[in-house]
Amino acid sequence: MTDNNVWYLPGPFHRYEDDVKAIAKKAGLIIIDANVTDSREGEADKVPKVTLKEVPDPVVVAVVGGDQRELEELIGKLRAESDTVRAIVDGLDSGEILKPECGELAIRLYHALDHIRVKVDDLATSRDDLAGENERLRGELNALKATGEAQTIEVLKAILDGAGVTYRANASKESLEKAVAELPDHEAGTSSDSK
Repeated sequence: MTDNNVWYLPGPFHRYEDDVKAIAKKAGLIIIDANVTDSREGEADKVPKVTLKEVPDPVVVAVVGGDQRELEELIGKLRAESDTVRAIVDGLDSGEILKPECGELAIRLYHALDHIRVKVDDLATSRDDLAGENERLRGELNALKATGEAQTIEVLKAILDGAGVTYRANASKESLEKAVAELPDHEAGTSSDSK
């Protein structure tokens, strides 16, 4: 098997008709945006064929009586806005979002996504706190169970001591219960005490 498993494909990947990430995974290829590196180290010999989405021709709007320079500036601003929003979307794809320096819509989108990130972090912190609290409560419950068992063992030992029965100092609760149950007059003693 060859180590050449890198598919250098020009991004952004959303501009393709095909789900290029799924195709790369199925083919056992690692996909890298060819626009971000000049290296072609490990490039695969055979890569899948993919199709670019059809982009409609740009619409040219002629404004009668308007200033052509203002129109060009507006189109430039719209393109810049579109590019910054695309950069955020591409950042989401890669797992890292950088705050855009311009573009009202892009900045609003960034702040909305950052707010979601903060809320997710808060939820993760709450989850971790609850997990810690759960462990603490389990520990307390086990301690209470151990205390209850220790009290039961002391009662059983007292019954056996009263009957003059010897037992191991480290006898288990079960063995002490069995020894108490085998006492011949324990049943009779409890029934005569109740009369």
